Amino acid sequence: MLKDETYTVDIDSAILDYSNTVYKIALSQTKNKNDADDVFQEVFMRLVSHSHKIQSDEHLKAWLIRVTLNCSKKHFRLWRTGNEELTEDVPYIMPEEQETMQAVLDLPLKYRTVIHLFYYEELTISEISKVLEVKESTVKSQLFRARGILRETLKGEF
Repeated sequence: MLKDETYTVDIDSAILDYSNTVYKIALSQTKNKNDADDVFQEVFMRLVSHSHKIQSDEHLKAWLIRVTLNCSKKHFRLWRTGNEELTEDVPYIMPEEQETMQAVLDLPLKYRTVIHLFYYEELTISEISKVLEVKESTVKSQLFRARGILRETLKGEF
């Protein structure tokens, strides 16, 4: 696709539209509210400096997801020691979803990422493949394995 020279990112609208998505992905990756806050801030700071590279609304969403995942990984490597695990209630989680969300948070990172993008962000397998820069078959395999782990972890609950 050719770059549309007329597309401009409205930063305020992007923050309003995608703040929940960015924060939830950051929280699912870092498992710590303070780290998620840091990642959230970093992502939108990067958007300000790289907004000229965004080509469309779809590209903006994919770019924000990719940058959130990258910033989470970077933040995790830099600040891993000394942080506490997430133990308090998270505002976007309903009490009845608490056990399920904790099971998702306990998954290995690669499985946690695809589960979050598929179920919580409602991306298709094709979209996840593009965002994570892996083959669709890899996404399908990771979803299959993650569901198996969750089924075993939550057996008898549902």
